[in-house]
Amino acid sequence: MITSQTELPVILVTLGDPAGVGPEVTVKGIAEELSRGRVRLVIVGDVRVVASAAGKFAPGYSVIKVDNPRDAQASSRAINVLDIANCEPAKFRIGEVAAYTGNAAYEYVVRAAELCLAGEADGIVTAPLNKKAMVMAGHEFDGHTGLLAHLCNVDTQYMILGSPKLRVIHLTTHLSLVDALKLVKTDRIVKCARAANDHAKQLGFAQPRIAVCGVNPHSGDGGLFGVEEAEEIAPAIEILRAEGIDADGPVSPDSAYRIAYEGGYDIVVAMYHDQGHIPMKLIGFNSGVNVTVGLPIIRTSVDHGTAFDIAWQGKANHANMVSAIDYAYSLATGSR
Repeated sequence: MITSQTELPVILVTLGDPAGVGPEVTVKGIAEELSRGRVRLVIVGDVRVVASAAGKFAPGYSVIKVDNPRDAQASSRAINVLDIANCEPAKFRIGEVAAYTGNAAYEYVVRAAELCLAGEADGIVTAPLNKKAMVMAGHEFDGHTGLLAHLCNVDTQYMILGSPKLRVIHLTTHLSLVDALKLVKTDRIVKCARAANDHAKQLGFAQPRIAVCGVNPHSGDGGLFGVEEAEEIAPAIEILRAEGIDADGPVSPDSAYRIAYEGGYDIVVAMYHDQGHIPMKLIGFNSGVNVTVGLPIIRTSVDHGTAFDIAWQGKANHANMVSAIDYAYSLATGSR
């Protein structure tokens, strides 16, 4: 049982690109979470931008600068900020892709990762940054995932989309379908399913039930529609079961998600991007969370972009931010 504020987990929230919806969804999401009193949240950003966003989108909440995340309090009316002081509001235009704000967003992620790697925080939730703006600033990364992999010095990481009733890990993500199919190999599937098993255990599932999807219609239908299931996926299932992992498959993709949604599986292994994204976007568009697995730190994210067209207008839905904070809390505490 948690008996004091110092025992509450510390979760950092990077502000994202200040010219986008990041500041709005961040202060709104934190304001909603604070009433629960179960976690200490600290924004990594520019306190001037946060104060402006709080005044507009979270009236009645004070903004407090902290020097160390572990010193933050879980006050129900105060928003903690670790001030990077790198984005003067008068120097950027809302809704504009620019190197200035792209660099600011990059520096927030770098500082948050450094703090987590040093043990000064228990996880990171990221508000959206803009890849083009970050590259314009001279930081050649494909987004949060590539940047965090670089900062944490890891080569292999996986994308999970998670929601209260469905969790999906992706064997491949941002590749053409032709290239993705070339990577449906036994060793890669085994590694991905192991990561899925570890992730589900971190969420509190004692013996996770894992569905490993086929890649062809009806999982190949006995070889009529393809051989990947027999030659690559089925051997991976055998290896996983020999290790004591409760893996089932190859499961026909058109059945796996319905079964998982109804509680039959705790996590699904998707073979390629759209196989995992389409069902998640359908049933968990607002509650879905993007999670990077394979890092030595916890990282969750909203599953939307910077939405420059509605930035700072009070139109951004912060439900994804609330879900991302909740998911990070679950990973940090093992309480799904």
